[in-house]
Amino acid sequence: MKISVDIDCTPEEARDFLGLPDVKPMQDAMMNEIQKQMTANLQAMDPETLFKTWLPAQVQGLEQMQKFFWSQFTKGGGSKGSV
Repeated sequence: MKISVDIDCTPEEARDFLGLPDVKPMQDAMMNEIQKQMTANLQAMDPETLFKTWLPAQVQGLEQMQKFFWSQFTKGGGSKGSV
């Protein structure tokens, strides 16, 4: 035996019939919040802002690397000359 039932209703009507909550307002609120955060993040991706944010760390890293290399060269040169 085969029984087929076709129900023609909208998603809202099906939700009401099954007693499921309407999550549309929550989804709208979440999408608005996500849009605000993405807009703020895009403004932070401005090339000038990125340059100002990353440059100090990079310059400090380069200075430390330069000091390390100079210290290694001075140690290497001093030990060869004294041998």
